[in-house]
Parts: sequence; structure tokens; C-alpha cells
Amino acid sequence: MATLVHTLADHSDDVNYCAFSSSCLATCSLDKTIRVYSLANFTELPYSPLRGHTYAVHCCCFSPSGHLLASCSTDGTTRVWDTRDGRMLVALEQPGGSPVRVCRFSPQATRLVSGAADGSVVLWNMQSLMLYRSGNVKDGSLVACAFSPNGNIFVTGSSCGDLTIWDDKMRCLYNEKAHDLGVTCCDISSQPIFDGEHGFRYFQMASCGQDNQIKLWLISLTDFLGVELKYKCTLNGHSAPVLACAFSHDGQMLVSGSVDKCVIIYETTTGNILHTLSQHTRYVTTCAFAPHSSLLATGSMDKTVSIWQFDLKQPCAANTVENESKVAVEAWSEDDVSAWLCAQDLADFVGLFKRNNIDGKELLHLTKESLANELKIESLGLRSKVLQKIEELRMKVISASVTAPDEFLCPITRELMKDPVIAADGYSYEKDAIEKWISNKRRSSPMTNLPLPTLVLTPNRTLKMAIGRWLETQQKHSHTA
Repeated sequence: MATLVHTLADHSDDVNYCAFSSSCLATCSLDKTIRVYSLANFTELPYSPLRGHTYAVHCCCFSPSGHLLASCSTDGTTRVWDTRDGRMLVALEQPGGSPVRVCRFSPQATRLVSGAADGSVVLWNMQSLMLYRSGNVKDGSLVACAFSPNGNIFVTGSSCGDLTIWDDKMRCLYNEKAHDLGVTCCDISSQPIFDGEHGFRYFQMASCGQDNQIKLWLISLTDFLGVELKYKCTLNGHSAPVLACAFSHDGQMLVSGSVDKCVIIYETTTGNILHTLSQHTRYVTTCAFAPHSSLLATGSMDKTVSIWQFDLKQPCAANTVENESKVAVEAWSEDDVSAWLCAQDLADFVGLFKRNNIDGKELLHLTKESLANELKIESLGLRSKVLQKIEELRMKVISASVTAPDEFLCPITRELMKDPVIAADGYSYEKDAIEKWISNKRRSSPMTNLPLPTLVLTPNRTLKMAIGRWLETQQKHSHTA
């Protein structure tokens, strides 16, 4: 369920964009300002509003760390601000001075993309604050942009309807006519999809347009920097042009805003509509999920930004296994635990667990002693099997509820590594994932797409011990809590 928890009404004109960091929300407007709010209580920070643009501000975005905020405007500049004190660090002038419609930081914050009404695309070097590369789309204004999670590619959308994929050297890799009447927005999920059968790593992308449609795409990376854009499906529900779309941090939901004044939230795996929100009184121009909380922001031409809170939905028995790492397992009912036992091939224990009223919270606190002494499971082998499944579940809960250091996550699966190995490209991967990648006759690096000089994999024991120590610490904190 989505609940409206706050309405921001500080802008004096249309709200064009909103963006979250881990602690702040930024909004920008036709009124030439950018406003920055604390997520703790939705009050403006002391230095807000940020002023400097001489015309309407079309877009704003945070760097991954949240220390920088970029904004772009009809005045032909993209400005970078220090979010700690509100200082403007630089005003980057678009070549030709065309109105800048969109800006995005790369995931590593080493680059910033700005796209303009004349179709120009600029990659800025964030170390030198100088122009690094520039290019142009074939036709139309550039109105949308999104980076892949690894930062190796980014996608732009234009008013003529094209989606264009670029590499980090500004080489055009692929172009697709996506929306007949023009693209309005695009976003790439931060969670890659790994196809173990074919050895492909996909990025899921959404685009929306003036044709009232939202389309889901899969971007596949192939050898030697080859890229393919595959159409997946169309999400219906809006009755007018769709102006904005954005994935949730886990990639499980997609939100959209439209000229029909509605906000629709979809489940990405099924395309089902989860929520329709009708708070705004004019066109919905922007929407964004918070990265590490259950907040959603939507902005509109009615000059307001609505903040929504999501209640985490408890999984039903039919899809408990799919959601065990996405929801609070402690909220599982006894029926949910029964469904989990069946999925783990432990159906013989359903009756025993029910008689002892084992719900999600009790499940996570079971030990080998309680299995033997309280549940009276006499067989050592069966106790070990149940305990192993519970330990695996605890690991998933920790991975979902606590952000693990990025170096502990496999670049292919984006999951916590259990058996890390080092490949010839110098990167560490989960052993099973990289072996599947190689077994499909792929001799390229999943990270760089360059050929691997050797297929030898070396166990990364140092990393494995570090992950083990981190897990022990998290489990101690979990038990203490």
C-alpha cells in the first residue's frame, strides 16, 4: 500500500524533476531554483534554494556518494553544487549554448553527461571539470539519459523517438526507433540480470514517450563491446503521454508519471499494476524512488512534490521463495514459513513447525540446540539440513537489509560472493557465475568486454575471509537487535 506522507509546495512554478540521494531529496523547477530537503523530516537544508541558473531548471541529479548535485537549464549550462554547504563548484557551458534538458552522473562519478535541445551530448570529466568527449544524436532534441550500473555504456533518448547507446568513449554503439512520437524519459535498473544458460549479462531498461507507452528493454553486452537492445514488453495503463519513468533500487518496481495526472507503479517481472496514485491536479512530470528506503517522490506542473511511503507487502505462500531476499522475513506468517519449507524440500517439517508456532522471526533465531531440544528433531543429518537452509536464508536477509561493500558483490550476479575467484582481467567473481560465463564459449571479460588472455581462475582467499568476517559481524548485530 502507498501512503501520502508529505507534500512539498515551495516552488512557485512547474516542478520539472526530482532526485534522491541516501539522505536528501532535490527538486528543480521552471522558477529557476533547485531545492534540497532532508529525508529525516522533509525540511529544506539551510542553503536551499540553490540559485544561479538564469532560466528554467530542467533536470537535477546526485552523484552516487550524494556529495555533488548537478542541475541543467535553458540557460545552456550544467551546474555542479557541493551538497554539504550549497556552494556552486562549476558552471559547465554546453557547446553552442543550447538549452540543456538532461544531466546524469556515471556510477563511479568520474563522468557527467549533459544533453541539449540541439541534440548535442557532452561527457564531462569530473576530475578536471573539463569537456572530455562530445557528440550528437541523429535527429531531434536530447531529452533523456541513463547509465548502465557498471558505467561502461549510457543510453540517450531523443524527441524524434530514438534510443541511442554510447560507450564511455562517446562511440555510438546502437540506435533504435523506440517511440514514434518521441522519447520523454528512460531509466536503467541498477540490478543486472544474468542469463546463466547463454552466458549473457543483461541490463533492464525502461523508456516512455509521447505515444502513451512504457516499453521495457533488455540491453545485452556481447564480445568486443558489441551491444544489442532487445524489446521485452509494453506496459499499458496511461491514457496520455508518459513523461517520466524510474526503477526502484532493487529493480522489482517501475513508476511512471503522465499527462493524465496519474502515477502508476508496476511490478517489472509480471507487468502487473500494483498502485495507481491520483494526487496531482496537473501533468506528472517526474518520479523517483529513494535508493535505500521505501519512499517515492512525484512532481507535477501543479508546483508540488508528493512524498509516498510504501508498506512492505508480506509475501504470499505462492511466491515466498521469490521474495525471501526482498522483504522482511521477520514479518513472515506461519503459512509463509510453511511455503518456504516446501520450497526447500523440507515439507515433512511443516506440521512440526506449525505445532510450535514458528513464524519468520522464530525461524531466523532457530539454532542447532533449539532444533534438537525444543523441536525434538532427533536425526543429526536432518537437523544439519534444516540449519543449513536457515543459514542460507539469514545470509540473504543480511544481503537485502544491509548494503554490503561493493567489492563483496559478484559483478555478474550482483550478489554476495561465497566462493570468490580472480579472473585474468583482475576482477573477482563468484566461481559458479564466471564458470557459467566461460562455459558458454565466452572468452571476454564480463566487466571490460575485452578478451581474457587466459581462462585460469584463482581462488581469492583473502576476499573470502573478509566476506566471512563481515557476515559474522552482521549476524552478531542482527542477534543483538
